[in-house]
Amino acid sequence: MTTTSSPETVAAQAIPAERDWWVITGMAVSAASAAVASFSGLDGLAVQAGWPPRLAWLLPLTVDAHAMTSARVWLAATTRAPSARRFARANALAAICASIAGNATYHAIHTGLLTVAWPIVVLVGAVPAAVLGLTAHLHALRGLPARQPAPVAGPVPDPLTGPALPGDGSGAPPVPRPKRDAGPRSGAGTKRRPRYRTEDDLMTAARAADARYRQANDGRPITRDALRAALRISGPRATHVRRALAGEPEPAGARAEALGTADLVVSQP
Repeated sequence: MTTTSSPETVAAQAIPAERDWWVITGMAVSAASAAVASFSGLDGLAVQAGWPPRLAWLLPLTVDAHAMTSARVWLAATTRAPSARRFARANALAAICASIAGNATYHAIHTGLLTVAWPIVVLVGAVPAAVLGLTAHLHALRGLPARQPAPVAGPVPDPLTGPALPGDGSGAPPVPRPKRDAGPRSGAGTKRRPRYRTEDDLMTAARAADARYRQANDGRPITRDALRAALRISGPRATHVRRALAGEPEPAGARAEALGTADLVVSQP
């Protein structure tokens, strides 16, 4: 994907930024004075917390150097991993707050507003170990790439065609998949009942079923259950057809009950 830049942007990138020496001088003076003032405050705090005077200067050096380094990693364009940038930002802000709190604590002790108690001694003594661990973690995160590459999974074998799949990089020709029988659309294993347009069609089918039954059963007429299974009709309807085949008179209401079933579908012309 390519991006286009406007002529103004290209021109601004081509022209090098001029150095403003007044700005550079002011930044250098303010940074040097702030560093000296913070150094003296944290150095005095270390002495008040029980550090030897010959090692007290290491406390301001540790805190201020960690703040400057973290800010550099946070804002530098060479930091590629977003996690390293977030961690550096948190470290820079925490180190600046620690320097402010340390200087305020020293001045409060020096003016007699605060006495040195064990929490101050513990916190000041824990600074070097904490900064050492944070610096090691920051250094490890700074070396990470911009994005972690996703693991490349191998080709998954197909249960129907085997491991050779189209586009799997193995170089093997693709194996065609066997076609599966879709089966009946109306549902698996379901059988529809035959539809008889008229009463004569039903009787014709019943006579054919009766003839087959007589041939297979030594001339005995077809039974009600066999007729129901052969024609796939309901019980009352099978009784009506069986009596019609046998020429038996039907009891009152039997024909109305049989005709009331849903098995006889009369089509409209």
